[in-house]
Amino acid sequence: MSDPISFDDYMKVDIRTGTIIEAEPFPEARKPAIKMRIDFGDEIGVKKSSAQITVHYKPEELIGRQVMAVVNFPPRQIGPLMSEVLTLGFEDEQGAIVLAATDKKVPNGKRLI
Repeated sequence: MSDPISFDDYMKVDIRTGTIIEAEPFPEARKPAIKMRIDFGDEIGVKKSSAQITVHYKPEELIGRQVMAVVNFPPRQIGPLMSEVLTLGFEDEQGAIVLAATDKKVPNGKRLI
């Protein structure tokens, strides 16, 4: 188990929902990955991200899918891509990533509360 954090610490992490509008293979990444453009609505806009999700997902299957991402980390250079958000997921039994998402559609940009 992790060290406890305060509610104020939790509120600093800005997790929002967005819809993947573009997805393509990312062969330049060190580990197999998919690069994506995710629409977080009018307030945040469209952001770039990459994720090591190639075991369970193909790029064409991701278009239109809602995902959750941390939107307030500083951008991070991943190969030739400047990743602007951290797309969230969980490891399955074999360590492959399964995307974190809502079970019902919500407006893009809504914050996890």
